[in-house]
Amino acid sequence: MSGLSGRLGAGGRPGLRGRVVGQRWYTPYLFMVPGLLLYAAMFAWPAVIAIQLSFSDYDIVNPIQWSGLDNFVRLVHDPRVWIALRNSLLFLVMFLPLTVIAPLFLAMLVNVKLRAIQAFRMLYYLPVITSMVAVAVAWKYVFNREGVVNWLLQMVGLGPIDFLLDRHWALPTVVLLEAWKNAGLFMMIYLAGLQAVPSDHLEAAKIDGANGRQRLWHVIVPSLRPTFAVTLILSMLEAMRAFESVYVLTRGGPLDSTLTLGYYIWSKAFEDYDMGYASAVGLVLWAIMIVLAAVNLVITRRKDV
Repeated sequence: MSGLSGRLGAGGRPGLRGRVVGQRWYTPYLFMVPGLLLYAAMFAWPAVIAIQLSFSDYDIVNPIQWSGLDNFVRLVHDPRVWIALRNSLLFLVMFLPLTVIAPLFLAMLVNVKLRAIQAFRMLYYLPVITSMVAVAVAWKYVFNREGVVNWLLQMVGLGPIDFLLDRHWALPTVVLLEAWKNAGLFMMIYLAGLQAVPSDHLEAAKIDGANGRQRLWHVIVPSLRPTFAVTLILSMLEAMRAFESVYVLTRGGPLDSTLTLGYYIWSKAFEDYDMGYASAVGLVLWAIMIVLAAVNLVITRRKDV
């Protein structure tokens, strides 16, 4: 009977199922072709070109010339690369608490059933869909010496402060802008995670006498482990590739205090037209981001954390 049923397809027609599967096994892959072609054209092929340029000398005008490891040797001895790397890591250290921890409490604030709560969520998310250039231009006026922030500081006798011209304040100001711009995105990610937390677990903890802090630490945070993994990796990538805000607000100044790897790559490529060297620095940045992603994956998968 088993042999007969194997030879019969749906509706008792012999071999129909096997024939369909055998002839149309490629059908799912046909639906993937447009996406794969788009990925190859927009990501894979440019990545291959960038790797090729990192081992070459190219200034747009003259033909590409193979230079081997010269760009990487030059990179090691370039002091501005190390300044940019230091600033990018400082950017990352300041950026993570503002985008991984603060949005969680913001999500808890809007995770309530109230009238018009959707409007509040939309307002929090509005900066995410606003152009970074427009946001940075607005913040440039806000943090100007004659801007609103200094006006408020002078009212309490603390100003004025040159937020964008003081090397001690410039990088934190850029970080604050980036965090404010992306807070709504991470809030929505946490909100989705909070709404997936089993309500019976929270009720059981409440019945057992757990207060709000204990419910947060022992019930909500463990349930949000996958969400933390997502926000961590997105925050790391956003911090390491920061460019638009630096370009609009400070252009890497003052005294290279806001020079990030993302801005340095753009500067070498489109100001100095040193495409080969810019590609080499970009390859290093790419490697750093892969390492950070791998570390994040290892940490968030540990059960004892």
